[in-house]
Amino acid sequence: MTYMMCMFMFGLIMGLIVVASNPSPYFGALGLVVVSGMGCGMLVGHGAPFLSLVLFLIYLGGMLVVFAYSAALAAEPYPETLGSRPVALNAGLYFVGVLLGASFFWGGWYGGSWVTADELVEFSVFRGDMAGVALMYSAGGWMLVVSAWVLLLTLFVVLELSRGLSRGALRAV
Repeated sequence: MTYMMCMFMFGLIMGLIVVASNPSPYFGALGLVVVSGMGCGMLVGHGAPFLSLVLFLIYLGGMLVVFAYSAALAAEPYPETLGSRPVALNAGLYFVGVLLGASFFWGGWYGGSWVTADELVEFSVFRGDMAGVALMYSAGGWMLVVSAWVLLLTLFVVLELSRGLSRGALRAV
């Protein structure tokens, strides 16, 4: 399990470097999907699979709205990719910065902080996130529905505003 958590942490850092170093909205959105997937994988490893699923769905909805807006406003025929020289230089500088920060804080990392919620599952009667699921359904279920409708409405508003009055995105529907 420790190897999986290290892989999730490494993927999270690499995705953050891709988001920070890439000026193109297409590859920035891809980096955001990687970051949210790796972060939710870390949550699953620490015993919160339901919270991870809800966060991943909300992140994907939010990223869809942001990606539609940024792609509509910055429609580049040839966007800069991860292999182009300026983006690779920025990514290399960010990676060196991450390595310097990790070497500075390396003494405070201990293996005891990697223990997950379900590490000793054979001695446990309940799962680590059982109370969170019940609380989410009893108190916050209606908020999830409202959030989904707000994200859908925001997507339609962004599509209409980015195309103008004469060429609306919903005119074809």
